[in-house]
Amino acid sequence: MAARDAGAAAGSRAEEQRRRILAAAVEVFSRRGYRAASMNDIATRVDLSKPALYHYVRTKQDLLVRVYEEVLDESLAGAREIVAAASSPRDAVRGLIVERVAYTCEHQDLLKICFEEESELPPELAEPILERRRAYEAVVLEAVLADLAATGSELPMAPKAFVNTCLGAANWVYKWYDPAGPLSPRELGEQVAAVLLPALG
Repeated sequence: MAARDAGAAAGSRAEEQRRRILAAAVEVFSRRGYRAASMNDIATRVDLSKPALYHYVRTKQDLLVRVYEEVLDESLAGAREIVAAASSPRDAVRGLIVERVAYTCEHQDLLKICFEEESELPPELAEPILERRRAYEAVVLEAVLADLAATGSELPMAPKAFVNTCLGAANWVYKWYDPAGPLSPRELGEQVAAVLLPALG
């Protein structure tokens, strides 16, 4: 029993260290750019030697993949929760837009990496990331289609183009949102949703 507890504690400490390393990688990649960043930069940020860092992570590329996985898995889980809790398809679409804007504002460093470093992923690593992204976009598209079916409305563009327009508007705020400005992330999300939703009729 004691050996099992010790093993669990060691596993928990290792996972905590990996989370610290990932947070450091996000900071370093966002500030310096993926290509210019080094594993030594990340090791220094978490007070580890470079050999010790490699005990927890194999390559810089693995860290980049982990960043994408974290963002997309969290986004997908959140989108499914919003749809499940929504009182109507329109409420689901509104909630998805608001949450996407708020998440992007609150994680500007993460989104900067995701949108600016994708070319650094080789095809064999990029495809699983794209599958996660398509799964997220499918949740949003299904909410839009459900709203159109419920209201009998028609969009001035193809539903998928509307979804891409909404996500493009929401995602691009990482470039210009000012945390010191007058709007909170969620307030900005509400404003963006108020501009986009009338297109649904």
